Amino acid sequence: MTTSRVAVVTGAARGIGAAIAHRLAGQGVAVAAVDLDTAGCARTANTILEVGGRAIAVGADVADENAAARAVEQTAAELGPVTVLVNNAGIIRDNLLFKMTSGDWDAVMNVHLRGAFLMTRAAQAHMIEAKWGRIVNLSSTSALGNRGQANYAAAKAGLQGFTKTLALELGKFGVTANAIAPGFIDTEMTQATADRLGVDFEDWKAAASREIPVGRVGTPDDVAAVAGFLCSEDAGYVSGQVIYVAGGPKA
Repeated sequence: MTTSRVAVVTGAARGIGAAIAHRLAGQGVAVAAVDLDTAGCARTANTILEVGGRAIAVGADVADENAAARAVEQTAAELGPVTVLVNNAGIIRDNLLFKMTSGDWDAVMNVHLRGAFLMTRAAQAHMIEAKWGRIVNLSSTSALGNRGQANYAAAKAGLQGFTKTLALELGKFGVTANAIAPGFIDTEMTQATADRLGVDFEDWKAAASREIPVGRVGTPDDVAAVAGFLCSEDAGYVSGQVIYVAGGPKA
């Protein structure tokens, strides 16, 4: 991929977001690592810089309209026009429906859905002007339904509809939009879910592996590999798709 491409990756302080940021940097893309955790996104950016890549760290709350716009503006000013956007920022506030507060619902919706909307709205102008763009939204197998995650499942399902609509609206401008729906991925967020359930994380991974056709849980790099393709020149005829990275088929 040409070094003229500039990517914004949200939720890039750790886990899947950091892995995607490193993957894109390895493909020659300049990367803005965006996260509410400013120290975390700085670590991601510094690691890219240490191996000769181009990167900046941008501390921002993607659910804040002004902050989202500033993140894109800062990236464009320091690295160049944004033509790749990976909306990965996410949080969990898991609970059964009757225990879930409106604050839990709003917090998850704001980061996942509102954040993706605000970041995409800000970045798409650069893509349209360039007549080239790649948008990747991180959904989840939880979009198919998951006990204790009514808010998260609804947000992740919403991202799939958002993605397909972006593909319809932006395709004529040379912009593709796709979603990745990871299954069981070994991350801090998955660890938090295990803690909520009161189960040992290693035991949970072992049990999950027995149910996954490929016989193991996923890693952030598994997701990053798919994101790297979807953000590449080669993926120009792939748009509006939801790709399940789950070690087996999902409906």
